[in-house]
Amino acid sequence: MQELEKIVGEWLALPDVAELLNLQLRKVHGLLSDHQIVEARVGENNIRAVPAAFIQDGEVVDSLPGTISVLLDSGFQDDEIIRWLFTPDESLPGTPIEALRQGRKTEIRRRAQAMAW
Repeated sequence: MQELEKIVGEWLALPDVAELLNLQLRKVHGLLSDHQIVEARVGENNIRAVPAAFIQDGEVVDSLPGTISVLLDSGFQDDEIIRWLFTPDESLPGTPIEALRQGRKTEIRRRAQAMAW
């Protein structure tokens, strides 16, 4: 898991996610249950955390939930989804999460769908 922690960089504990989204903690748990966002256990204390890049301007990145859904349908687990979103791709350039944050949803979804084949 240390590799995943490094490629993501900045993580947010669930209470911090709740604060940034202006939600109650139970609503953040709902976002996780509904796969609107995904989490990993990180750090020495193995806390549940979400990549900080999933939050933009006080909201979940608009196209993230649909992209997560496509990857789940392809058989990805939460940690694999995070790894895929944060792995640099020279053909983008950058990472899929950076592209999503820039509004390049179609390109990333197409790539995610191709992973299923």
